[in-house]
Amino acid sequence: MAGLSCQFYCAIHQIPHKAKVRPSISCSMQPSQSNIKVIINGAAKEIGRAAVVAVTRARGMEVAGAVDSHFVGEDIGKVCDMEEPLEIPILNDLTMVLGSISQSKATGVVVDFTDPSTVYENVKQAVAFGMRSVVYVPRIKLDTVSALSAFCDKASMGCLVAPTLSIGSILLQQAAITASFHYNNVEIVESRASATDLPSQDAIQIANNLSNLGQIYNREDISTDVLARGQVLGDDGVRVHSLVLPGLPSSTTVYFSRPGEVYTIKHDITDVRCLMPGLILAIRKVVRLKNLVYGLEKFL
Repeated sequence: MAGLSCQFYCAIHQIPHKAKVRPSISCSMQPSQSNIKVIINGAAKEIGRAAVVAVTRARGMEVAGAVDSHFVGEDIGKVCDMEEPLEIPILNDLTMVLGSISQSKATGVVVDFTDPSTVYENVKQAVAFGMRSVVYVPRIKLDTVSALSAFCDKASMGCLVAPTLSIGSILLQQAAITASFHYNNVEIVESRASATDLPSQDAIQIANNLSNLGQIYNREDISTDVLARGQVLGDDGVRVHSLVLPGLPSSTTVYFSRPGEVYTIKHDITDVRCLMPGLILAIRKVVRLKNLVYGLEKFL
């Protein structure tokens, strides 16, 4: 059995088939060499706190604002357990933070970790103040992506919507796409600590990536109604089995097989910090965009 194991999070993402998003990437000239001013929207969340630390440590950028409805008024550096305070209070008013940063005329990026229902208005506000956005909001609706794409095109302002920030996840799904041309059977097994939103976005994305490639999988039981065989995602027979096992890391495993051979690709997440290299890359790339790009893999 061949195996590939890594420790990031999960999923490469092609532009969804139903989302009307321009496939092209439009870039502007290299921005000035001053630090990129980064606003973290959702700063008090676990991923937001990790982002504050990562941006603070990265070259060429700095945390300039923190927005959240929790810990309002507290220093974001203290909330993140950093050695020294950043002297940046958490505010619950994105517009106020945007207005303050825009006065500096520096290149600004808003990192959005909020909620699918607020993403569109958040990006509109950022654009109004001349700032680009990196959006990492799982379960964002395709209608929202399409609307954002049209808006960003009209405003000639960049936005990167990243269904995953995990570089390891992107590599896993690239390997899965390659393997799909050589195997007739594929099943996805995932484990999560809670039963929220199963199958996960990662499993759904893997199934989407493997669909419409001219392959029908698991022909022997593609139409079975046996619940223990898992859920079929899409029309091409890709099955997913979702396990809820508190105490285990979030894990996604893709099994490919044919007579006499099983090929296994496995991907685990052990810490939210695994998403930070992808986030830093996204911030550096979005400052040169003039339209919406869906998927971090476009820049790998």
